Amino acid sequence: MVQASSHFIAICSDSIGETAEAVVQATMRQFELPDTEIKRFMNVRDEDELSRVMEEVAERKGFVAYTLVQPELREAMKEEAVRLNVRAVDIMGPMMQAFADTFHNDPKEKPGLLHRLDDNYFRRVEALEFAVQYDDGKDVSAILKADIVLLGVSRISKTPLSMFLAHKGYKTVNIPVVPELTPPVQLKDVQRGRVFGLTIEPELLLKIRSERLKVMGLPNNVQYATAMRVEEEIAYAQSLFKELNCPVIDVTDKAIEETAGLIIRML
Repeated sequence: MVQASSHFIAICSDSIGETAEAVVQATMRQFELPDTEIKRFMNVRDEDELSRVMEEVAERKGFVAYTLVQPELREAMKEEAVRLNVRAVDIMGPMMQAFADTFHNDPKEKPGLLHRLDDNYFRRVEALEFAVQYDDGKDVSAILKADIVLLGVSRISKTPLSMFLAHKGYKTVNIPVVPELTPPVQLKDVQRGRVFGLTIEPELLLKIRSERLKVMGLPNNVQYATAMRVEEEIAYAQSLFKELNCPVIDVTDKAIEETAGLIIRML
């Protein structure tokens, strides 16, 4: 029997719930809550379904973050929250009210407008497929087609950063930097300002690699996770970044979203 998580957060949405979950995830980083389950309840469009969601939240003693654009559903959510003594956080309601009050314009109140199948949606899908296909230097032939090229040593979060940028619509290639491997010759032909080097404090990288070996059940005394090797790789990466004259971002104390924001602003 699987033991329930200590903390339970429900995402309730009349669309896919991505907006509310993004807010929840960003907030969670401010707290030490290792044993937390986030569960999405998507396309909630009637009061009966909403009641079932709230019953589960109450039973699991959690709280709910919701994005419901229809006033009657938002009102039903408030009533259920009071009835079941569940904390409910309205992610979009106050923002829509601020827009309406300030700009004297009524909202459309149609679910799913953020994620409708427009050109931006298909651009994101194409970028995600691109990032998966060219992840971790699997195929460097597309370097010149990329909007962004990431360079960095192993375990510096190149892949999650690539996927986050792809979700924003940027075709991203990430290339591992290893002293024993010659960098792709195409790097020197990439348009200026599209190549970004990632660096990190050696102590943190050593810790990350050691944890990775532990998860894999491997001894932590292999060269990959020694201080000498980590410092060698970071120094080599720095020399490559200098040779390419590309911007360098230290990811040591940065969330993926923060690093992505820096890159996007520099494009």
